Amino acid sequence: MTRLVHAPVRRNAWPDRPWVVVNMAMSADGKIATANRRIASFGSATDHEHLLALRATADAVLAGARTVESGAIDLGPGPRRFRQLRLRRGLAEYNLRVVVSGSGSLSTRAHLFRKRFSPILILTTERIEPERLARLRRVADAVEVFGKEELDWPAALRWLHRAWGVRRLVCEGGGQVNDGLFRARLVDELYLTICPWIVGGRAAPTICDGLGFPGLAEALALRCVRRQRVGDELFLRFLRADL
Repeated sequence: MTRLVHAPVRRNAWPDRPWVVVNMAMSADGKIATANRRIASFGSATDHEHLLALRATADAVLAGARTVESGAIDLGPGPRRFRQLRLRRGLAEYNLRVVVSGSGSLSTRAHLFRKRFSPILILTTERIEPERLARLRRVADAVEVFGKEELDWPAALRWLHRAWGVRRLVCEGGGQVNDGLFRARLVDELYLTICPWIVGGRAAPTICDGLGFPGLAEALALRCVRRQRVGDELFLRFLRADL
């Protein structure tokens, strides 16, 4: 069986923010879930191992509220061998867990809150209602407000860096979270698994939904630095073109 070769870990953070990695798996037609959101994972066991291997390089793992609520997701490091790998790298055994919920609609009954092995941090905006803010603060270790209508990503990442010592951050979607990071030009690496499925559906989400870029001239340019086929999946690694 062909093994997936992982790139050397880049953890050299910027002076005031983490090194940001986005990791996503998508269908061959660019979807990360079906149109009805009932199926939100297309990857194989190899892709899942890849996800845990990337988490084992990071101080914190981040995802949007809808991603967190889509299943039994705890954003943790996984089995013991990955926790031991973290310790050998000088990281905490368990990564910090960060959830983005711009309106504060994240359910306090989400699976994430049943697993108390590491701090849970919530990033939100001024759109959050006081009752929701109070409710989330009862179950999370910190809830911080950044921005009015849209999350102020630069400020949020500076806070993670300064207050929680996050030097490397792995982001796992969804599409609107990724869109905010890409438009703010804060993504340093993109790991992309292309899975052998055609999903279709105009309403099916992609790796970068939301507002997007107005034109190609403004789009974020990447350069492919690794590609590897394992079975019928293609694993790609990109760096921002100016790095």
